[in-house]
Amino acid sequence: MSTQQVSPAQLNQIARAAIRARAVKMTQQIFSNTYSAASGNISQVQPNVIVNPRNVGLILGFWVKVVATITNGSGVTINGSDFGPSNVFSQIQFTDLNNNIRIQTTGWHLNVLNSIKARRPFGSTLYSSYQPLIPSSENAILSGEGASVTGGTLPYGMSYGSNFAGNISAPSSIAGNGGTGTVTMWYWVPLAYSDHDYRGAVYANVVNATMQLQFAFNPVPVVANGTDATQAMYFGASVGSVASAVISSATVTVYQTYLDQLPVGAGGVLLPLLDLATIYEMKQTQLSAINAGQDFPYQYANFRDFISTTAIYVNNGITGKKGDGTDINYWALQSANFTNLWKKEPGLISLETRNHLQFDLPPGTYYFGSREKPISTTQYGNMELILNPVTAGTGAYLLIGTEDFALVQTLSMAGSLAAS
Repeated sequence: MSTQQVSPAQLNQIARAAIRARAVKMTQQIFSNTYSAASGNISQVQPNVIVNPRNVGLILGFWVKVVATITNGSGVTINGSDFGPSNVFSQIQFTDLNNNIRIQTTGWHLNVLNSIKARRPFGSTLYSSYQPLIPSSENAILSGEGASVTGGTLPYGMSYGSNFAGNISAPSSIAGNGGTGTVTMWYWVPLAYSDHDYRGAVYANVVNATMQLQFAFNPVPVVANGTDATQAMYFGASVGSVASAVISSATVTVYQTYLDQLPVGAGGVLLPLLDLATIYEMKQTQLSAINAGQDFPYQYANFRDFISTTAIYVNNGITGKKGDGTDINYWALQSANFTNLWKKEPGLISLETRNHLQFDLPPGTYYFGSREKPISTTQYGNMELILNPVTAGTGAYLLIGTEDFALVQTLSMAGSLAAS
């Protein structure tokens, strides 16, 4: 009698299905601490927040909440930047049990990825206050009447929208001369790709190794009027020094989400071994020396499958100017033999993003999704994202955030970030 051998991929799927059916999803607070600075920015006294995750279960990721007080000791009002509260952390890093740095990225990049997955601005509601009108006709229903932000209420007082405190929020401006504002920011820091796709999850049933989750407070949360605010939280509304506009205190709370009570088979705990051998990476880097009218390449690291790339093009590094697409001729994905897999104008890229998300990303920000067909640098090698700008002023630079899968065994043979 012949027997058919079960492939590793089939075993992985069997383990996934068993875990989904039997395991219990847990979310527990593992860390909370408050930091403050008597004077100056909080990063001067607490540059890094270090959290040691609990060695328990199959870890999917972490919820991170930051409640920060912005004290504006300057003489000018400050206004929110394009990425606002997401820039409260200038770097987020996760180092796994094998000392692999899986995540090394910025707050803005993580927030964009969370928004892409949610297909809406992360943590947002559809309406700030949804109080439906009573439609006057079927045509009114079809035309959208009844979805009014400022409309009346139904007879039984229904009110949907943004009604709860403690979610992502920040004042749009903070007055000078000692004005303060409270910023609340949430991040989802994923280790596994999703709740049902366990690629990247960490099995933490160990006693002789440690992981580390690390956050860096933004050392320059507020910048002066007319300067680059891309990676800041606020900028001066008028000319004047903002050196005394700082993060004066912050409370950081971390929740660990993991699967417990994993199914057990004849050989022990049933685990998706291919998923555990895969690292889900998020990395960010900055590139410069960009010239107008010339192709500028970003080279993807080898031995990885890239599922998304986020780029911010700042066409003037002094003023931080970012365009609406008119400052770029085209973007392209190019192989080693100079073949363009695609070559698109900025308007087409923004249209694709808008159709996927139903909104535009901040000015100068481009999302290149490749989830259905990852950019495989194991298969092709030497793949490059090409920027050809119309405008490249003084200090023009490109921020690149990538999201990819990599096998643990091959990481030692490939770099993680491109050289600028």
